Amino acid sequence: MSNNKKMYDKGKVIAGLCIFLILITFPFWYNLGKAAPAPKLTLTAKAKAAKQCVLPTQTMKADHMQLLNEWRDSVVRDAKRIYVSSDGKEYHMALTNTCLDCHGARAEFCTKCHDYASVTPYCWDCHIDPKEVK
Repeated sequence: MSNNKKMYDKGKVIAGLCIFLILITFPFWYNLGKAAPAPKLTLTAKAKAAKQCVLPTQTMKADHMQLLNEWRDSVVRDAKRIYVSSDGKEYHMALTNTCLDCHGARAEFCTKCHDYASVTPYCWDCHIDPKEVK
């Protein structure tokens, strides 16, 4: 082997690592800044008049599924049907009668965000949106 050529050919290894890193990170930097805008949700007049949801808006956006799971467990396992919020207001624990009463139709409120976030909730495996029943 000549003095100019090393056993592992460092140049080819570095070039291969660079190509590998470019290919692996391509989806991230290619789509940088191209995210679709969050959907605009329409609130019903009742929701606008209430001015406060069961929990603060940011908490509901981030943690509504945990709240719905807790409600489900309380209703089904403990037969507890009333939720008392931190401000002392009482709410009937019901997806269709409480949440959708203020937020309107499932397609206009739930589905828009879930499609945007690419999630498939299982709520509708058991629940039926009253507006879909004819």
